[in-house]
Amino acid sequence: MNYSNIFKMKTKLLLSIFLGSLMLSFSGFAQKKKQPNVLFIAVDDLRAELGTYGSEVVLSPNIDKLASVGVQFNKAYVQQAICGPSRASILTGSRPETINVIDLFQDFRANRPSIVTLPQHFKENGYETVYAGKVFHGQYTDNEMSWTRKPVKVKLNSNVPKTAGGYALAESQLMYQENKKALEDKYGEKLIRENWLDKGPALESADVPDETYEDGYNTLSAIATLNEMVENDKPWFLALGFKKPHLDWIAPKKYWDLYDETKIPIATQVNPPKDGAAMGLSESLELRVSADMPKTGKFNTELQQKLRHGYYACISYIDAQVGKMIQALKDSGEYENTIIVFWSDHGFNLGEMGYWGKATNYEIATRVPFIITAPGITDKTKGQKTDALVELLDLYPTLCDLTGLETPSNLEGKSLVPILQNPSMKSQKPAFSLFPTPALREWAARPFTPPFRTTFFKPLILKIENKIKAQMGDKWNRRTYEQFVMGYAMRTDDYRIVIWKDRRKPKETPLFIELYDHINDPNETVNIAAENPEKVKELVTQFNETY
Repeated sequence: MNYSNIFKMKTKLLLSIFLGSLMLSFSGFAQKKKQPNVLFIAVDDLRAELGTYGSEVVLSPNIDKLASVGVQFNKAYVQQAICGPSRASILTGSRPETINVIDLFQDFRANRPSIVTLPQHFKENGYETVYAGKVFHGQYTDNEMSWTRKPVKVKLNSNVPKTAGGYALAESQLMYQENKKALEDKYGEKLIRENWLDKGPALESADVPDETYEDGYNTLSAIATLNEMVENDKPWFLALGFKKPHLDWIAPKKYWDLYDETKIPIATQVNPPKDGAAMGLSESLELRVSADMPKTGKFNTELQQKLRHGYYACISYIDAQVGKMIQALKDSGEYENTIIVFWSDHGFNLGEMGYWGKATNYEIATRVPFIITAPGITDKTKGQKTDALVELLDLYPTLCDLTGLETPSNLEGKSLVPILQNPSMKSQKPAFSLFPTPALREWAARPFTPPFRTTFFKPLILKIENKIKAQMGDKWNRRTYEQFVMGYAMRTDDYRIVIWKDRRKPKETPLFIELYDHINDPNETVNIAAENPEKVKELVTQFNETY
């Protein structure tokens, strides 16, 4: 017997088995996908007025396309209609009162030092986390705790003009500087700076590249960062935050040119709700502060069309950036393994109820566009729209569910994965929003400072207070209404109720109640609380049991 040949045969057999096993192992490793990435797109002041939401005016082809491959939420609500509290709520999964953030100058991290934010949770679970643009509000960016790296700084071409005060045009920059100097000479530099009163024009249309302004630049930065991150094997959470269509309404000229201003319709519902709360609406201070806006009085038809034109141009500008970002994601090869979330921090009244701004407890300000695409989950439901009531508070647990991460026990929202799988589901809960005395706290959701009351806003502030006094009678007390009154809104499928309370006395009879019938009065034109005591009692009980 030739033992040498037998040995060789056995060796070959063992080697082939080993190599086969190795190949299967590598094959299995290659087929195993990393955890899904997350592209987290945040937009500032964007109301639910897009092509995909039924607008016949707004041109938003890229966002519309995103909705066509995901699930669109038609009844999504934020927890407070102003930037800071809304974003803090979304990113911590907590209601504004839970984290004690109800104005622009409260830090959730100071109030709840150990709370784990959404990007922080992903970071602690092996994700690369990074943001470009506005995600958290202002200075409260939580850089140390929430993010693993900084975005790429893109070098701009020499043909991109520099801006001053956010403006590209020389005449806009001049108006800004002249207005700033005039106000400082009259009221003092400290008052003007601390109250953000040094503004230029509300609108600008300049024939410049997209990246001239922050949102265009931040998109390039996010794309460059994406291209770096795909080079390694770690999953990533990339947040891209757009500042428009927040005031000022500034966008490159080509987006203004998409619209015929003379054909832009203006609001037809121009009065506050009949028998509504006088404390529920302010006097459009955020817009009036612009150098070229009327400080008192109404906005004429021509000006309203011009303002809407600017708002819509900003939406189309943002839409183009969304298109660039998603195309870059496709080009990177990561599109099929990336969850995309598109949301806004609150809406904005464009003359409805006679108001220009966001600081209210009403439908237009609290309802927002909200779209999710999730490979493997929305493949069978893509393009569908759901009318189930949801809160932006639900976003945190939803992303945990979609990526297989453990959901922190302190979150106050619910996963929306069941709705993504079955968009025809009925509402599982009401949606809650709040705002502290909007009429007296529109400006940053914080009481007007005594110096602020001496400025050009004084006549409007007196007008606001007199309206509240006339309605509330002997219940009126300035300190109480400035400091402690909170409006709590609960949106059910058929109604919106707004319960106005003194926060120090939550169990006492509410100071005022508003009730709107969304079946027969979707624009909230008439408060029907007085005529419907039984429905009010039912909804107040529901609020007390569920909020």
